[in-house]
Amino acid sequence: MILIGRLAVAWTTVALFLLFGDAWLTDLASGLRAALFFLWLFVIILWCAFGVVEQADHLADMLGDPLGSLVLTLSIVIIEVVLIAAVAIGSDATPTLGRDTMFGVLMIALNGGVGLALLLGGLHHREQAYNLQGAVAYLAVIIPLSSVALILPNFTQAVPAGSLTVIQAAFFSLFTILLYAIFLLIQTRRHQDFFVDAQSGRSAGAGAGRQAGHGPSAAAMIRHTGLLLATLLPIVLLSGRLATLIDHGSAALAAPSALGGVLIAVIVFAPEGISALAAARANQLQRSINLCLGAAASTIGLTVPAILIIGLVTGKTVILGLDPTGMTLLALTLILSTLTFSGPRTTVLEGAVHLVVFLVYVVLIFSP
Repeated sequence: MILIGRLAVAWTTVALFLLFGDAWLTDLASGLRAALFFLWLFVIILWCAFGVVEQADHLADMLGDPLGSLVLTLSIVIIEVVLIAAVAIGSDATPTLGRDTMFGVLMIALNGGVGLALLLGGLHHREQAYNLQGAVAYLAVIIPLSSVALILPNFTQAVPAGSLTVIQAAFFSLFTILLYAIFLLIQTRRHQDFFVDAQSGRSAGAGAGRQAGHGPSAAAMIRHTGLLLATLLPIVLLSGRLATLIDHGSAALAAPSALGGVLIAVIVFAPEGISALAAARANQLQRSINLCLGAAASTIGLTVPAILIIGLVTGKTVILGLDPTGMTLLALTLILSTLTFSGPRTTVLEGAVHLVVFLVYVVLIFSP
């Protein structure tokens, strides 16, 4: 019933905005009117994002690895790229949107998600164990890719600081995709045991190396694929309307330029974040780590090439390099993550430290 209700509400919203959206969004002088439209679309898109992840998770379980994990990862990244493209194409004032979204996902996942998971798990279970090799593998990918994507562009000399030349963008995208592909091979084939609970040997959820299902029927595959597309399409069709409202609200309220990226990051990470917190409370820390670090790795590994391609196709400037404050926070986060996942067990202390960094990030969004 929840699935039917989600699809009914989502597609009703799509129909209403296709019929009346132009008239509704032409006059946004009323702040309350604009806020209600934004809240409506944001909630529907977020609800659909949960549905996409749910259906992708079903397909991942049936397909087994590596295809299953790839379906789940691509479904999440598609949502992110669609929302970034909708806002970026619809506005000339958002060359940093892709950067802000990726940075937002990193901060929310590596500090907000990890911090809350470790704090919640520590409060209920004192200490929690996880597979150290898996966490190290994630960080081995996240650290170089995030540094190349978000820091290095500030120090290249061929173009203005923060952006890349066509040649640099092409090669950096290729290198990023290749490294992420190697990571997927490690995760789903050669070293699946790195991403499962070291004590019980159980699969630890998304990104943890699923085992192939017991011969799923073609009908079940078709059903879940159809439901995934039916839940994903409203996000695609409504993203342009949400972009209009984000652009209007940012201008009307003189909101921080990074806020649009943060809103997209919330939509992208929310389904996995809630699952990560539930897993930590149930003493399944490995699943929480796979969800949080996996979201960060896939965002950097797949969204960077997509954003650069969008920039090349549309001719819009794409700025990837963070400002000095952002670079400081990213460096602090990467160092802290390395320390947190350097031992076999975690406590509330690590969670509290990550949360402090996340709260600093939130404050700096509104008071840079």
